Amino acid sequence: MKKAKNTLISISFILYLFALVFILFLDSRGNRWSDASFWEYIKWSSNFIPFRTINLYIHSIIHESLNINIPLKNLVGNLILFLPMGIYLPLFIKRINKLRIYVITMSVLLLLIEVTQVVTRRGSFDIDDLILNMLGAVIGFAIWNVRFVHK
Repeated sequence: MKKAKNTLISISFILYLFALVFILFLDSRGNRWSDASFWEYIKWSSNFIPFRTINLYIHSIIHESLNINIPLKNLVGNLILFLPMGIYLPLFIKRINKLRIYVITMSVLLLLIEVTQVVTRRGSFDIDDLILNMLGAVIGFAIWNVRFVHK
């Protein structure tokens, strides 16, 4: 029974990773910057100012200036996208059971993902995405550390 449970958890993790790669790198995104130089692409597609995008989306929700699906998809989507990682990583990699090590690991992973999206032009670098992804991952880690979840 335990082996079947472990196999099921492993399969769900692999499916989650495939979905993550699809969402982050393969999902159709307009390549409107295909003619731009790499530095122009970074300049126009990146956000290095914390909470700029988050504030814009919250403002648009309050003032109904955007279709509500756009800010909700971005805010909630980025928050929950890495929530499962907070459960899977400490489950599979025992050394990541401490919050400090987990936060460092996730920071490096998320930064690597953001940079890869820019380099491959499959997305943009947005510090707010990194903040929301990290918050979701830490929430997942907190869920993992609740006693009844381990059982």
